[in-house]
Amino acid sequence: MTVFYNSSYIVTPFLAWLITGIIKFLVNYLRNGKGAFKLVGYGGFPSNHASIAFSSIGLIYARLNSSPELLICITFSFLVVLDASSLRMQISKQAQLLNSMRNDGEQLRERIGHSKLELLAGALLGFIIGYFDLCFLLISFVL
Repeated sequence: MTVFYNSSYIVTPFLAWLITGIIKFLVNYLRNGKGAFKLVGYGGFPSNHASIAFSSIGLIYARLNSSPELLICITFSFLVVLDASSLRMQISKQAQLLNSMRNDGEQLRERIGHSKLELLAGALLGFIIGYFDLCFLLISFVL
């Protein structure tokens, strides 16, 4: 059982990515119908990046409470969130500007960054997945 318990440090972020990706696709499908397939990728509700990063915070907080590892995860997670909210939003604005100047029909992807709501939803979802260690619960349920 300890093999599964220790492997959740690797599997839990993957599970957060998978669950968040499914939710993101369903949200896009409800909003855009069949056009949701074109929206798969960066940006959107909830944020996969925040979910993956915050799943590590939740997992380590639940297991180790206060530790140097937790501080490292928090620092890393806020770097990911800053990147997704500021840098990637600037890239989105640049893509919009370049697309408005192009006339060859080829368009750059404009939807790259995340809004604060998308980041918050991803962070909360990831933290919950990590805190309750859904990976360990699923494996325990199957065994």
